[in-house]
This record gives sequence, structure tokens and C-alpha cells, in this order.
Amino acid sequence: MGNRTFSMIKPEAVAEKHSGAILKMIEEAGFRIVALKMTKLSEERAGQFYEVHKERPFYNDLKKYMSSGHIIAMILEKENAVADFRKLIGATDPAKAEPGTIRNLFAKSIESNAIHGSDSDENAAIEAAFFFSRMEQF
Repeated sequence: MGNRTFSMIKPEAVAEKHSGAILKMIEEAGFRIVALKMTKLSEERAGQFYEVHKERPFYNDLKKYMSSGHIIAMILEKENAVADFRKLIGATDPAKAEPGTIRNLFAKSIESNAIHGSDSDENAAIEAAFFFSRMEQF
């Protein structure tokens, strides 16, 4: 298991000013932020990031949603980072997310679920490299 994961605070959570509270929860859970940036994805760039879902019926809506506003991309470090972060963010469906998780507190729906977290060490490395050069990681 790796000690780094990738995450991004999604457009609706940034727009609704939940970023500070989410970052606080992440740090209080013992994660160290090793890279952080606010950016806005174009629909094309969002499509590249979510290429794995290209054949799924929700792909076009996902691209539109993820390019609808600013996001905060970050690389987080902690022992067992991927699994521990997935516990912290909760289930994709906020109605099924454990109380006190990020999605339970801040997500609106399955589609507008506040935050992304990598699902494997391999994907964490790929996703982190999509947003950050090695020089941007501390």
C-alpha cells in the first residue's frame, strides 16, 4: 500500500465555500497536503481525466459538471493513504455515506458528491501526475 493519494474538491463544493472545512477535515484526519492548486478544467481536459468512463452513459454529463466551475486538486500523504482517504470521504451516494464523512456533510447527490478520491495506489499516481509535475509536489 502506498502513502499518497490524489483528491479534488469538486465544483459545487468549491462554489458553496466548503473548501476550507473540507481541507480542515483532511488535515485533522492526519493527511499531509503535498501539492495543492485551484484550477478550472475545460470540458476536453475533464474528458481526458475521466477517460476510463468514456463508454458509460454518464460520461458527457460528468465532463460538463467537472468543467462547470473551479476545482481544488491535491496530493495527500499518509500511511495507507488511499484506503484511509476513501473512509474519510464516504460512499459516493451521500445518503449512504457514514455520518461525519465529507460526502455525508457536504455532498448534494451521487452526481454532485463534493470530492474525488483515488480508488487505488496506481490510479492515485496517474491522477496526481495529470495535475502536478514532480516540481510541484513537496
